[in-house]
Amino acid sequence: MASFKRFSFPHVYYYIFVLVCISIAKAQAQSMNRSLYTFGDSFVDPGNNNYISTVARANFLPYGRDFMNGMPTGRFSNGRQVPDFIAMNLSTGNFPQAFLDPNLTMADAVGFGSAGTGFDPVTPTILNVIPMSEQVNDFGDYRSRLVAAIGENNTEVQLARAVVYVTAGTNDFILNYYSILTNRRNMYTVAQYMSFLMELIREFLQGLMDQGVRRILFSGLPPLGCLPISITTYSNSLTNVLVTRSCVAYLNTAAQQFNSMLQSELSTLQNSVNGSKISYIDFYGPVNDTITNPQKYGFVQVNKGCCKTGLFEQGPLCNSVTITCTNSSTYIFWDATHFTDKAYSIIYKANLPIINNIIT
Repeated sequence: MASFKRFSFPHVYYYIFVLVCISIAKAQAQSMNRSLYTFGDSFVDPGNNNYISTVARANFLPYGRDFMNGMPTGRFSNGRQVPDFIAMNLSTGNFPQAFLDPNLTMADAVGFGSAGTGFDPVTPTILNVIPMSEQVNDFGDYRSRLVAAIGENNTEVQLARAVVYVTAGTNDFILNYYSILTNRRNMYTVAQYMSFLMELIREFLQGLMDQGVRRILFSGLPPLGCLPISITTYSNSLTNVLVTRSCVAYLNTAAQQFNSMLQSELSTLQNSVNGSKISYIDFYGPVNDTITNPQKYGFVQVNKGCCKTGLFEQGPLCNSVTITCTNSSTYIFWDATHFTDKAYSIIYKANLPIINNIIT
């Protein structure tokens, strides 16, 4: 006769208890809000530069005139930026708040970005803003606050589930490499400079992952040569500056080359870190499409900003006494570098499948 071992009632109660504990732990993890943390430059700065000594600020009208009851926060736009749309998707309960805001609480969406910064350590010195390496350190500080508030285990779970959005590099080229403000062009060829930036990007992302994040959205560069400030600054003729305003081809080529290298770097990094989800966000494609097919989106003005002349005004030159366009929804650019709420919405929607894949 076959024999079998009976479970005693104490054993049964024990296993039921274990299963209940596991179920509760899983439910708690799933009920945690998925946080959003952003890093980079003025395309994501929610107002950190308000609290440092720099001219690279946007905490005054007309910035923010279409955002949260018309209150300027420091965002370089008339309204929302890409991370704000992601926060809405995640239902975080708040748009990204500036890490340096003294009133910051344990929010579900926190921004560490700083307008005017870049991966090259020389770039943030130009406007005295927060380096990318310092943003990683700030995140470490925030992580410590989380541990104090919810404990190490819950912090690890929250960070592993969190979505990180990174965008930087525009200033490395427009404000640094191609400008007369630094000597980087004498030190590196374009290809060498991009390789240098890739090393810094690798270090930056490793610094974030060392602190527990695993889901990363990394934005490529927009068409650098189509930014109004680039057309004004880097055109080879006055006619193009004042009349034609065609995109500067070599800057767009540089952006495309950088984006190609970046995608390869991100793929390599993801394959080297178990459990990571690192995706490339296409900034170039959607912006280029709005510029070449403006009627498709209802845009009228594609090479000037809504603020004043739209040729060079941004930051303090775009202020409360500055004349702005009456209908920003017909403009791609809000000022000479940054996008309108509508344009950011288009960029977000174009990348929504990728964003949703990171979230799930």
